[in-house]
Amino acid sequence: MTTALIIGAGAGLSASLARKLAARGHKIVLAARDISDLGELAEETGATCVPCDARDRNDMARLFERVDATGSALSVAIYNPSARVRGPIDQLDPEAVENALLISAYGAFLMAHHASKRMLARGSGALLFTGASAGVKGFAQSATFAMGKFALRGLCQSLARELHPKGIHIGHFVIDGGITKTPDDNAGNAQLDPDAIAQSYLHFLDQHPSSWAWEIELRPWVERF
Repeated sequence: MTTALIIGAGAGLSASLARKLAARGHKIVLAARDISDLGELAEETGATCVPCDARDRNDMARLFERVDATGSALSVAIYNPSARVRGPIDQLDPEAVENALLISAYGAFLMAHHASKRMLARGSGALLFTGASAGVKGFAQSATFAMGKFALRGLCQSLARELHPKGIHIGHFVIDGGITKTPDDNAGNAQLDPDAIAQSYLHFLDQHPSSWAWEIELRPWVERF
């Protein structure tokens, strides 16, 4: 048995990932700033819940100590947190922008830093990062989100070049659209189903090393490119 870590855990995609990874036999560790709403999911998946601020390097170091305490090797680490600060560039609050960048990008670096140390020792593992279309194209009055997601994508591209040859699979998932628990295909709803997204993450994990991808884009079938 190995451990799967999900940072930024909550309802929606994180919950879907936790259920699917638990069904595969992984021990689950769920990390979030506020874990008060994770009790039901933890009971369902047998997860350990750890309070953690992904922006804080000390919190992240403690989180990985808790991961080590599971007694099984870390095989999958998933980074979901991000933060949006919208508005005209001349009216943005610099402190809010700084906070958003720390959440979207710096926390992802911290996960990669700590997780890779553990995975490199075994020569295997997977680091998966939830991105957005804002990491591929910037939108008006969304500079903060674009900066954070562009940085995340650059991190993943660099990690893939560095770590793929060492047996660590890197995945960056461009989520192009909103996520809802109850998409209505018949209504042409342009929302993504979190269970379907999570299934794509698992397909990614199952890729043979001879044909590893480092990035895929996911969008509803009705979404215009």
